[in-house]
Amino acid sequence: MRKPTRRSTSLMAKGSTRGRGGRTAAKQGTVSGHCHGGVDAFDRLPDDLVLAVLAGLAARASSPTDLAAAALTCRRFRDLAAHPAVLSRASAAGVAVRAARWSEAAHRFLRRCAAAGNAHACYLLGMVRFYCLGSRATGAALLARAASGVGCGGGHAAAMYALAVVRFNGSGGGKAEKDPRAGVALCARAAWLGHAPALRELGHCLQDGYGARRDAAAGRHLLLHAAARELAVASLSASLWRARGGRAEHGEDAASRFMVEWWAMGGAAAAKSAAGGGGGEEAKLRLCSQARCGRRETRRHEFRRCSACGCASYCSRACQALDWKRKHRGQCGGAAAAARWLAAGNAH
Repeated sequence: MRKPTRRSTSLMAKGSTRGRGGRTAAKQGTVSGHCHGGVDAFDRLPDDLVLAVLAGLAARASSPTDLAAAALTCRRFRDLAAHPAVLSRASAAGVAVRAARWSEAAHRFLRRCAAAGNAHACYLLGMVRFYCLGSRATGAALLARAASGVGCGGGHAAAMYALAVVRFNGSGGGKAEKDPRAGVALCARAAWLGHAPALRELGHCLQDGYGARRDAAAGRHLLLHAAARELAVASLSASLWRARGGRAEHGEDAASRFMVEWWAMGGAAAAKSAAGGGGGEEAKLRLCSQARCGRRETRRHEFRRCSACGCASYCSRACQALDWKRKHRGQCGGAAAAARWLAAGNAH
């Protein structure tokens, strides 16, 4: 048998190389044919898988813009991002619409999330409608839906506490509609879920005997728990704030932030226009003096006033205690007069 020459060997090598190149080119042509021919691998994914991915994104969203950016990716994402399975999983930050960006589109987005059973959207939209838009009945219904957990996947602690404040003050009605016992029951449920403002409010109610049998020791115990929980949330917020360059707002209530911004932007103008149109009573309604609360009276003299100076109004005992620690201690006329009297006595 004759040995192959060097030339034939080189031809065989070139042929084999040409063959591998031809097969590679064929594969590339097949892949490019699928891409350019309109048959994309993404289109073959089932809708259930895409919905699961979008639902996971919604559950981890840090702002509503995350959902909006996903919906703008393609037509399929736009259609599936509006599915109830995705909207119901949106996180509290994912539905936290800001007052500066409030529009009909934002209102429609919150309505769709609430209709899908999102408890965070029910709570935020309920607070906005009850306190800002004046729709008391629909706002209270949304808060009740979020608090009860019917169709929302469990009770919402912030909504329970919001309904408790409504019960304590008789908001949306008259003084005869106050129900301290129902408010204490709602605070107890929210406190059991770990809501710090509800813990603080329940502690003050037990100390004062308001809506429950007086138990000063148990009230002080709950106040200590509330202070420890608020300190833990504050330290976590500070660490996240430093880690993310000052963008984290962990622990901040989206509804309170919305109401504070809402009244700061248009509350005064709305009150003036109401006064000019014969709505003088609307112009005399006062905001809660706790700077981070944002609640506004639904009737005159609804909120409690400071018994020493009468200048500060509070929607709850918890807000009064927080504001006293933060600033009102140095601003209250009675406290300032007592401090001056003590200073003068010590001087002599």
